[in-house]
Amino acid sequence: MQGLLVVVNRAAGTTDDDSVAAALKALRAGADVRVAATAGADELMEAVATRGDRRVVVVGGDGSVHAAVRALDRVGALATEEPVGIIPRGTGNDLAGTLGLPPDPAEAAAVVLTGVGRPVDLVRDDAGGVVVNAVHVGVGALAGAEAVRFKDRLGAAAFPLGAAIAGATTSGWPLRVEVDGRVAVHEAEGWAADGSTDVLMVAVCTGRTIGGGAPLAPDARVDDGLADVVVCAATGPVARAAFATALLAGRHGERDDVVVTRGREVSFSGPPVDLNADGELQEGVASRTWRVQRHAWSVLVPR
Repeated sequence: MQGLLVVVNRAAGTTDDDSVAAALKALRAGADVRVAATAGADELMEAVATRGDRRVVVVGGDGSVHAAVRALDRVGALATEEPVGIIPRGTGNDLAGTLGLPPDPAEAAAVVLTGVGRPVDLVRDDAGGVVVNAVHVGVGALAGAEAVRFKDRLGAAAFPLGAAIAGATTSGWPLRVEVDGRVAVHEAEGWAADGSTDVLMVAVCTGRTIGGGAPLAPDARVDDGLADVVVCAATGPVARAAFATALLAGRHGERDDVVVTRGREVSFSGPPVDLNADGELQEGVASRTWRVQRHAWSVLVPR
């Protein structure tokens, strides 16, 4: 019988007891299950390092998957030949949505037992971090920080509220953004993110959505070796509101103050600004470079 290590993040958004119980019941019907309820990076690393030949299954959202992938990577166990199972029970579950995983815990458990491994990309940064879905700099990070206050009460609806609050309190940062060594430029409008233009947000995505379904990179693919990059210069009050509306409809790429491009390496520099990588907030970052590693790991998906 197949052995599974089911990782439950006790601090995750909606990893409630009923959902965990439903998933475990379904998994135990077809596998030998060990549960690791971890509360921090050290406990998680210890759990995956001592898993033996058990397959890792993550119960949680993007933040929980991010933490598990980082732990596997740090113990040298991240590989396409060892697919990770995901039971999407976080607040956002954006990577799971991109991969077509069912939101029902029992149905997701069935995918773990009967699915096939799909190789997916990983974004690595120059500070030793990883990104499994999306990282955003500027207002997106502020929105995530604001949303934390409302997650317990509102669930995924906390993200649009956080974005509204963040958008009303910032006017952008003069950031330089380069994609594959070239400054991000809006060819038609003639503006460039070269450090002379205030930028509201920079996003680097392999997944399509953030914040529980907002289509930030609707054309992104998780397995093509490229990141979709969104640079927004909508810094005025009216422009910020219009950008937010367009984003929810997936039409923001049509705006004159938004650049959407693709590349393997993305970097930014400028004054210290916050960034959010799969829900993990990092404050006061003055520069960062991300590189896409194609097919660095794999996820069990429906056949």
